[in-house]
Amino acid sequence: MTVRAVIFDWGGTLTRWHDIDFHAESLALAQAVVDADHEVHVSQARLHAANQAIWGRSRDHQQSATVADLFAEAGLDHDPGLLTAYYEFWEPHTQTDPDVGPLWEELRAAGIKVGVLSNTIWPRAWHEGFFRRDGVLDLIDGDVYTSEIPWTKPSPHAFRAALDAVGVDHPAACVYVGDRLFDDVYGAQGAGLRAIHVPHSRIPAEQVGHTEGDPDAVVERLSEIADVVRGWV
Repeated sequence: MTVRAVIFDWGGTLTRWHDIDFHAESLALAQAVVDADHEVHVSQARLHAANQAIWGRSRDHQQSATVADLFAEAGLDHDPGLLTAYYEFWEPHTQTDPDVGPLWEELRAAGIKVGVLSNTIWPRAWHEGFFRRDGVLDLIDGDVYTSEIPWTKPSPHAFRAALDAVGVDHPAACVYVGDRLFDDVYGAQGAGLRAIHVPHSRIPAEQVGHTEGDPDAVVERLSEIADVVRGWV
C-alpha cells in the first residue's frame, strides 16, 4: 500500500537523546509546590516517586497523565505559573534535530503527510513552542500528545489517534519512526503500521517494556528516512 503519512516520536527521535538526572528534574518541579508544610527536599522525593509511578502506569497499562496528575500523585498542590524552573530544566534538551526540516519538506513535497505522536505529560503549547522556535511547526500535518488523550504508546488507541490527526484511515499506509523498541516499534506494528527504528537512545531500565518489536527498517540518521519510504512507495 502506498505510504500516505510518516508519523514521528518526539524525544530521542526528533530531538537528540540526552541522559537526564531525574532527581534534578524533581527538584525543578518542586519549585512549583505551594504546600507550605513541605520542605523542598521532601517535595522533591515525593515528586520523584510520583514520576516513576506515572511512567510505570504508562509502560504497563498505557495510561496517560499530565503535569497536574504528577503533583496529584505526589499529594502536593502546585501553581502552574511556577513551573518556570521545570521548563528551563528541560529546554536545553528540546532542540530539534537539524535533519528534521529538510526531511519533512521532502516528504511533504512527495505528497506524504507528516505527523507527531509523543508520550508526554507536557501541554501541547510547550511542544508547539519548541517546533515553532526551530522553524518546523508549519510542516506538521497532525500531532497528538498523550497528555490530551487517555492512552499512551504502545496502545493501538494512541496510534489510531495519530492516524486520525493526519487524516489517514488505513494504518498500513502509515509509517512510524521512533527510538524505542517497545513503545514505538512494537506499538506501531501492533497497530498495523510499519516501523522505523532510530537506535541511539539509552532507554532507562525502568522504562523498558515487556516486548521488543522487530523494526521494518533501521536508520542512523533521520535524513535516511526519505529513501526508506521511497523504497516502500
